[in-house]
Amino acid sequence: MKKVLNLLLIGISILCIASCRVYIEPTPPTRPTRPSRSTRPPTPRYDNQTVVRLSRQFGVQLTQTDNLDLYSACSGWLGVKYRYGGNTKNGVDCSGFVGNIYRQVYRLRLERNTANILQRNCIAVNRNSLREGDLVFFRTSGSRQPRVPDHVGIYLKNGRFVHASASSGVMVSNLSEPYFVRSWISGGRVKR
Repeated sequence: MKKVLNLLLIGISILCIASCRVYIEPTPPTRPTRPSRSTRPPTPRYDNQTVVRLSRQFGVQLTQTDNLDLYSACSGWLGVKYRYGGNTKNGVDCSGFVGNIYRQVYRLRLERNTANILQRNCIAVNRNSLREGDLVFFRTSGSRQPRVPDHVGIYLKNGRFVHASASSGVMVSNLSEPYFVRSWISGGRVKR
């Protein structure tokens, strides 16, 4: 019995040692290598038809350099009706929509409450510094706490953002619309 245990222990030790990776720093080539004639740029993940379709849906000119995963994910939600507390395509509110997109595109979990998303998940950015995927926060209802946001959307580009509107469901709007100019609180860049 003792011999079997010793053999088993030796076998496990060998497996552990064999599974360890040894890093050997690669030696740099002596002269720069040239790509062969058969080297092609990587194939785009989205074909041109898809890029054109997404451009039309969101009202912005898109290229392969844009975050097409973001636009594609949001595209599947356009037109979904608004439902307070909703988190599915049967009905979604603004923070539920933003949370779903962030999980799908960026693999990040955000707070479920709009004010908490800004406070705990974001670094504030001004309107002129917004980038694709940043969040935009608004105060849409009269309240005793005027600087606490109650609405959130995802910035796209050229002043456009996507959000779950209580009146129209998931839609694209423009930051320059008077309603959003009046109710603007802050932009937010999600901490990664």
